[in-house]
Amino acid sequence: MTKRTKFVEGRGYTQADWDDVSDNLPLTKAELRDAKPVAEVFPHFAAAIKTRGKQKAPTKELVSLRLNRATLATFRALGPGWQNKIDEVLSKVARDL
Repeated sequence: MTKRTKFVEGRGYTQADWDDVSDNLPLTKAELRDAKPVAEVFPHFAAAIKTRGKQKAPTKELVSLRLNRATLATFRALGPGWQNKIDEVLSKVARDL
């Protein structure tokens, strides 16, 4: 059984939202046993939230980098894949060094 928490303002829901769901009873063992995976019940929703798993053979390294805001805005304006475009540009410059 989970501990009941209190409403905290500013987390994307209102007190009314909290009140609407705060009286849900814990699931029974039978309900938990019979529960289906989200991907089975809502496949389109599950596909939309699916995240990539750990890389099998990592070829890139996650880094933190501070960039000029104008430069970053230029790449973001390219749309999806803008991070890969930064990698391509940096790779080309590194080859030419």
